[in-house]
Amino acid sequence: MSSTSATESREIGNRIVVAGIAAIVVILGIAAVLLFINLPDANAFNIRVERLFVENDTLTGNAEIKLLEILAQSGTAFSDTLASYRFVIFVLLIFATALLIAAVAFLVMLIALNRRMGRIERQGIEVNSLLISRDQKSVYLNDFEFKLTDAALETLSVLAEARMDDEVLSGAEIEGVISGRDASDCDEAAGATRIKRLRDTLGNQLVSELLIKNIARKGYMLAIDKSVIRMV
Repeated sequence: MSSTSATESREIGNRIVVAGIAAIVVILGIAAVLLFINLPDANAFNIRVERLFVENDTLTGNAEIKLLEILAQSGTAFSDTLASYRFVIFVLLIFATALLIAAVAFLVMLIALNRRMGRIERQGIEVNSLLISRDQKSVYLNDFEFKLTDAALETLSVLAEARMDDEVLSGAEIEGVISGRDASDCDEAAGATRIKRLRDTLGNQLVSELLIKNIARKGYMLAIDKSVIRMV
């Protein structure tokens, strides 16, 4: 039921993103059309100059002809300038569209990442495999290799064995299993220190904090499915 609702939510989210991007493109497209429609005609100046030539055919003096030629050249320059402005505006609109689409895409990715991180914080790390290799002093977590010290590897092995037995170990019990003494003769702080060193060895705070759960007034356990644990 929850997977179905999650799928529906994802589909709704995808439709919203597509609709948002389409709305951005449509709005900018309409703005571009209105802008280009309201820009003056590039040949408007040339048309006015042509009318001057037609309506004032009596201007036959050298000075008048020279003035009309200057006006004609100015009209051509104005036409070329306006055409270049149109091209610049077109490029800027395309650039603005790309930026807005990229912003929406990054926003959606950020929201999805935050939701993913929230699920991880609530449920723990989704571990598909945890392989503990004593010979290589390594741990393979979802195919990511972690090199551990002997003490850290021993602590993780104890936690893994306890998880396979559905047990939660206190700090004193962890210290007792590793040292071979009775848990009643061990200090709780010694086991807590081993857990801290294991987390420090794993390095990644997110991985270590979510992989090794501290259950209040009970102890420590691995927050993963016991079926994915393998020890060699």
